[in-house]
Amino acid sequence: MKIRWGVIGCGGIARRRTIPGLCHAENAELIAVMDTNAAFAEEVKTEFGAKYAFSDLESLLQVEEIDAVYIATPVFCHKEQAMAAARAGKHVLLEKPMGITSAEAEEIKASCDTAGVRLSIGLMMRFHAYHEEIKRLLAEKAIGDIVSIRAQFACWYPDMEGVWRQNKALSGGGALVDLGVHCIDLIQYVTGLRPVEVAAFADTQTFHYNVDDSTALMMRMENGAMAYVESNFNIPDDAVTGKIEIYGTGGSIVADGTLAQEEVGTVRMFKSNMTDYDAAQTRSGIKASNITVPTGNMYTKEVERFGAAILTGGQVPVPAEEAIFTQKVVEAAYRSSAEKRFITL
Repeated sequence: MKIRWGVIGCGGIARRRTIPGLCHAENAELIAVMDTNAAFAEEVKTEFGAKYAFSDLESLLQVEEIDAVYIATPVFCHKEQAMAAARAGKHVLLEKPMGITSAEAEEIKASCDTAGVRLSIGLMMRFHAYHEEIKRLLAEKAIGDIVSIRAQFACWYPDMEGVWRQNKALSGGGALVDLGVHCIDLIQYVTGLRPVEVAAFADTQTFHYNVDDSTALMMRMENGAMAYVESNFNIPDDAVTGKIEIYGTGGSIVADGTLAQEEVGTVRMFKSNMTDYDAAQTRSGIKASNITVPTGNMYTKEVERFGAAILTGGQVPVPAEEAIFTQKVVEAAYRSSAEKRFITL
């Protein structure tokens, strides 16, 4: 059995990644696409072989054969569209962040709960095969007790007129809410640890829009480990790899280039049996083992696993409550920067 899909907002990430991934999913069928630009919607319909193309939300939601919708519109549209989909009885895969605020996100979740439809959030980095392998290794205590974590996600996003991501009223924030949110979620996902306290600096350092282009976030995790997230809109794409580093009492795992829209990158694990202090702190003999696992398509896995949850009644792959908590971490970070103090979650 297949879940029949409608896509709301079929440009950007939807056309580039999610729709192609959906079309390869074994339990999915693309029925309709929607964009406010009717000609563009028709173009995407033809490209991917959908049955229908619409330029308004209501027309898509009235199609009875659609079981679920993927919403990839600008953040300021999420609340209205997700709640309308829930009222129409459609299951919802919603891009991150869920809403402009965590309060909006909670309204969306409540609407889906009331309507009895399933809701999962588009934090697709969880489905990267290397990230899933890192999660497995950490669960096995492969590097001992976790004490320190670092993650960096950046791109070049200069001033552009009329871009919603560069307008706080339409996006909810800048580099942290757009890029850093993946790091915050992924750190929690692979370690199984939640942050309990945050401190941050969020600035518009290079450009002129009213959202942050540079953010440094420090989180104290529930086991006492320190986690650092750096997110930037002002570092050229070809000057940063997008990495995660996790350090423990028995070694470390370093993932380089895995924070991407494809399942790429490298992962190395450094193991140690040190028990005594080495005053010389010699590092010339450090050896790493390369971690390799079969890779695929994060977006296909995202769609397939949500579809499986719908069909079987199992847990959705990215529960809304986890995405809401991550959004509260982002909000706490912005408060910390504005008020120049630590924020307890």
